[in-house]
Amino acid sequence: MREIVFDTETTGLENKVDRVIEIGGVELLNHFPTGRTFHVYINPGDRKVHPDALAVHGITDAFLKDKPSFPEIVPQLQEFFEGAKWVAHNATFDMGFMNAEFDRIGLPPVASELVIDTLSLARRKHPMGPNSLDALCRRYGIDNSHRTKHGALLDSELLAEVYIEMLGGRQAALGLTSVETRRNQVVATTEIIEMSYERARAIGTRLSEEEREGHAKLVATLGSKGIWSKYLN
Repeated sequence: MREIVFDTETTGLENKVDRVIEIGGVELLNHFPTGRTFHVYINPGDRKVHPDALAVHGITDAFLKDKPSFPEIVPQLQEFFEGAKWVAHNATFDMGFMNAEFDRIGLPPVASELVIDTLSLARRKHPMGPNSLDALCRRYGIDNSHRTKHGALLDSELLAEVYIEMLGGRQAALGLTSVETRRNQVVATTEIIEMSYERARAIGTRLSEEEREGHAKLVATLGSKGIWSKYLN
């Protein structure tokens, strides 16, 4: 399964009028990072960065002046995300902005079944919270000390680590996955390792006769329908 853990930075909080100015993404294949990333800054046209948003991400209007417009980055965006699920923290916010941008240029929205919200996952897994990205990094021992301001690619990289941990960590996979890149295409092969062996002789019981008799008496009090009665012989 291919997933893109992504994040956006915007000019403000209202997707009907504000614009996406940065997109970062990290590719996962079967919940393992492939090393491929996506990162662009975007010129929002005549929409200025709100001071509150500037305080969060530090991206200025002057910095964005020579960056490509959203329609210009769409081809590379579609190529990177094609066939993958979209994974975001508080996905309602990010997808609201992404779908608003797509709508402005006549493209259909991303189907809801392709979106995974890690905030919803975190709230189910840790109902007492807190479940911000910084809080989850602390919970899972992920170093986010270099996150002095929000940044789409940095936040995507941190979220990818958090997401993997929420799914059970790297040890959750029942096999070894190797990733090979061929001309920007990622091919994964999974090798399932089965480990089995036979002992030279069976291990005998370590229970004393007194312990066996005591257990039998306890089982007898459970009645004929007690499940333990099946294992007395």
